[in-house]
Amino acid sequence: RVARMVRLTHLAMVAVSALAGADAFAATHVGALPRAALPRALRSAPPAWRTGRASNCAINMVEATEKKEAEGLGFNSHQAVNAAPDTLCLDGTANTEMRAKFEKMCREAQDKICKAVEEVDGKGKFHQDSWIRENGGGGISRVLTNGNVFEKAGCSLSVVYGSMPQEALAAANDRLKFGATDRGKGYKPGEKVPFFACGLSSVMHPRNPHCPTMHFNYRYFETEGGMWWFGGGTDITPAYLDLDDMKHFHGSYKEVADKHDPEFYPKFKAWADEYFYIKHRDETRGLGGIFFDDLNDRDPDTIFAFSKECCNNVPSAYLPIIEKNKDKEYTVKQKEWQQMRRGRYVEFNLVYDRGTIFGLKTGGRIESILMSMPEGARWEYDHKVEPGSPEADIMDAFKNPREWL
Repeated sequence: RVARMVRLTHLAMVAVSALAGADAFAATHVGALPRAALPRALRSAPPAWRTGRASNCAINMVEATEKKEAEGLGFNSHQAVNAAPDTLCLDGTANTEMRAKFEKMCREAQDKICKAVEEVDGKGKFHQDSWIRENGGGGISRVLTNGNVFEKAGCSLSVVYGSMPQEALAAANDRLKFGATDRGKGYKPGEKVPFFACGLSSVMHPRNPHCPTMHFNYRYFETEGGMWWFGGGTDITPAYLDLDDMKHFHGSYKEVADKHDPEFYPKFKAWADEYFYIKHRDETRGLGGIFFDDLNDRDPDTIFAFSKECCNNVPSAYLPIIEKNKDKEYTVKQKEWQQMRRGRYVEFNLVYDRGTIFGLKTGGRIESILMSMPEGARWEYDHKVEPGSPEADIMDAFKNPREWL
């Protein structure tokens, strides 16, 4: 209780500090609020804290945090455990069978992918953190750092029970191109939508600039209103263009997709090019792969089988490229270029990525949400690539998405 009070009081102090300058220039101030009208965490604060616009901001921040925690959400609602239970899903809830099956698939894929990455790295080992939430759900995060091959690699499983405003759920999948799902179906306007989500996310950041970064995420959503859908994809972000590597990566996912529907690869490849677009830079984050969302146009077991095969395809699609390039020599300039491209990676993830936004809106575990961030990134003012250089070659691919097969 004391720790919580200290944390909330600190939050209020941050708000006061941020707005104190503006309050000094305000023409009028609201009167000091009575102590009894304040959230508990602010009642022992000095009177000056309870004056003007800063006090209103602080109160709103604290009350929002208290409301989140009362709902079982919030960034500090996670309880660390030595080992995750056999399942993080709750019994007796809607469609328990698919929820449990998807969680099992994610756990098995996490084991398989982490083992394969450790074998390629030869030194680094994944550190595991497990946690649970009082109202159900939890997660398992694994992170490898300071490896021979990988500067940082993460692979995180999460199971979430919560509720979100309908507009927040809708914002999680704007720019839909291939169909839409009414995520708030069954609820009146303004009502929060209870939901279940399970997913496995991963990002791998290698040391060598000739080795591309790789990201994947596969997820399953349900609302208590009866709506369900699958989403996910795997994409690649190189700093230097190797046509053979791109043919291998994209060809690997086309082969998987074609087994399930010959329209999947061209549709989901185009969706990846659209989704991983950095609007303020007018370029893509990387060189794509596949991406899909709101997939519920056929039997759920059929889509589950597709998601499972895509997820388990990660090692064969990605790791041969790492094996091929991990021992290549590189210059300081090439390392700096890699770090500049990782700066673009950070920009996309913090501004546009739906998974990051969803995690922040639902009070997810912050270390897991930001697991995708590289250890190092670089921003050079008004940087221009040299015409005819390898950097210019891949910049053209970022500006003008290509077909690789």
